[in-house]
This record gives sequence, structure tokens and C-alpha cells, in this order.
Amino acid sequence: MKKLRILISLSLLISLLSCEVNKSDDNTPDPNVIVPAPADYTLAEAFPTLRFEMPVELTSPADETNRIFVVSQKGKIHVFPNQETVANAPVFLDLSTKIVSGGERGLLGLAFHPDFKTNGYFYVNYTRGNPLETVISQFKVSAADPNIADPNSEQVLLTYAQPYDNHNGGKIAFGNDGYLYIASGDGGSGGDPQNNAQNRQKLLGKILRIDVNATSGNLPYAIPADNPYKGNTEGFREEIYAYGLRNPWRFSFDRPTGTLWAGDVGQNNIEEISIIKKGGNYGWKIREGNTCYGAATCDSTGLEEPIWSYPQNTENGRSITGGFVCRDKNLTGLEGKYIYGDYVSGNIWALTFDNNTAVKNELITKVADGISSFGEDSQQGLYVVGHANGKIYKFTKKM
Repeated sequence: MKKLRILISLSLLISLLSCEVNKSDDNTPDPNVIVPAPADYTLAEAFPTLRFEMPVELTSPADETNRIFVVSQKGKIHVFPNQETVANAPVFLDLSTKIVSGGERGLLGLAFHPDFKTNGYFYVNYTRGNPLETVISQFKVSAADPNIADPNSEQVLLTYAQPYDNHNGGKIAFGNDGYLYIASGDGGSGGDPQNNAQNRQKLLGKILRIDVNATSGNLPYAIPADNPYKGNTEGFREEIYAYGLRNPWRFSFDRPTGTLWAGDVGQNNIEEISIIKKGGNYGWKIREGNTCYGAATCDSTGLEEPIWSYPQNTENGRSITGGFVCRDKNLTGLEGKYIYGDYVSGNIWALTFDNNTAVKNELITKVADGISSFGEDSQQGLYVVGHANGKIYKFTKKM
């Protein structure tokens, strides 16, 4: 979860705005300029009678049941039918006694196995313990009731230590290749003091990829054969798919293309969107976005450029929430655009792109609830999750 950084002092803010070494010298358009878009859609509460406690995720399995699952940071997963008039959201799984929550810790991610309809497996990402660690676990649905998980079915797949309370990552999702992808933050504090993101012997500051359908030696999962560091002799972690990320809190796959889009939360100056490529180095903490971090110059050789970035300020916000490429055919004004937001400002933008190059950025609306996540249902309907007041919003076609 991204930390709400609104208590920045005025003097620090002035220094950030005047700091020459972190100014971008490109010609990127101002992301806060509202560009008129076809107004064939509206954003409204999807389930007006429901409220959730600190929701951080909305997702649906591809099992033809048309159910919605909402994850509460404090440890509960709720399930309910995808109906506007639904009155109750029963608890599917309660992990509140297992997890450590608060700040950026808690139950942070949920993903359903591609064959969930037949095998009933799903996966969670949460923090636990003292010392703190991230846990990636597999659970199974109860044999007696598809709306209840079996709490005793947990199989812990992967754990890794978290040196600080923040930058825990959170998102997990299956790619079109059937592998599980995991967002891992740089371990926290500020400025990545242990240089975890660039250290390929550590899992922090990375996108990880594992095969949950197989095992390897003592591991309860396997390493995909084409992972970039599979079989390396340098001691690099074979789970690594990409590295050099600060806190990729939310990522998603554009299903028609398989492209992995990630929003990476910045330090003091830049929020960025990147298309994640196998083996890519996304620069942190050499760079923050497309500018050098902590130095007037830096060696950018071999670093991947963000497809889009915006400066932190009062208008834009200070903490990006990665979204989805909209594939709802009812939303012709948004279809094919990458929809994302900012947790602090509540801005929601639509990024038009061509051949993975940004063309236009539209500020389309605002939500004053702390945008913790975007979500999709099984029909590719697009949702916004409000962390502060527990509301769920949906983009719908204007009638």
C-alpha cells in the first residue's frame, strides 16, 4: 500500500520544486491538462449499499459465476454477486489473525488460478510477523461452499524479509503464460538505503515470476524455463523477471496483448508508468522516473524508459496507482486507453498510446477517496477502489 505523504513541510516542498538535479528536461506534456474526451461514460458507485474497511483490491475469477471479490487491507476477502442492488458481502476468507496490517502492511493482493473453475486454487500476498516478512500463499475453496475458502488449506509458497514497514509491493496476477507475477517493493525507508532494487541477489524492488503448477527441489514452485536468471552462476535470484523498481504497488496485464503495465511510486519528484519487459532494469535508485536520482548526472546505459511519467505536485498528486488498459467495449471513449490514478490527488487519467509509445494523456475525472486500486470484473468492466471511505466505483456507459 502506498503511504500518504501529505505531511511534507513547506520548506521541503520548495526545495523539491527548485531542485535542478531532479528536473526533467524532456518535452512531456503537462499530465494535469484536461484534454476533452468523448463523454460517453460516467463514474458512479457500483454497489451503493456496500462499504468495505480499507479496500485495496477488486477482482473476479474466470469461472462464469459473475462474482466480485474485494480485499480488505486488514485481512478479509469479501465475495458477492455482481449486481448493483446487492445488499451483503459475506466474508470469503478471514486472515486478520495471521497478518500484520497498518500503514502499507496487510493483506495486499489476490489472484485466482487460471483453472480456478476446476481446481479452486487462489493466491494471496500479505505481511506477517516480527521481524516483518511478505508471504505468498496458495489457498483452496471449500468443497462444501464456493463462497467460502478453506482456511486450513494454506500452502506457503514464498516468503521474503521486509526490512521496513513500507514499500511492500502487493499486486499478484497471472500472466497470459500461466505464471504467477508478484510485485515486490524495495524494502522501504526512503531512497532504498540497502540498494535492494539494483541487487539481483535480493527479491526486493522487483517483479517476480514463478510457476505454481510445478515444484523444483525443495521449492513448492518452479522457476519458468525462460526467466532471465534461470541457471545463472552469479547468485542472482531466479524468481526475478524485472528489477530496478521502487514500489510497483499495482500492475496489470492487457489481456489481448499480454503486455504488463506497472505504476511505480516515486520518491520525491516523479511518478511513472512502465511497460515491464523480461530482464528489464527500470532504473531505481539510479534514476527516479526519467531523471537522475540524487546526482546531477548518472549512467542510464541499459535502463528502461517509462512510457509516461508526471511530476509530483499539488495538482497531480504524489503516489501513482497503476490501472488497466480498458477493454470494456461499452466504453468507446476509454476503450484501448490505459486508465490510472493517483492516491493522493484522486486524479484519474486516460493514457492513449501507440506501439507502446504515449500519445496523449487525459485527466478524465477525480475521486476524493484515496484511490487504492483499479479492478476488472469477468466481463472486463472497469472499477475504482476507494480506500478512505470503502466505496467501489465503476465506469459505465451513459444512457
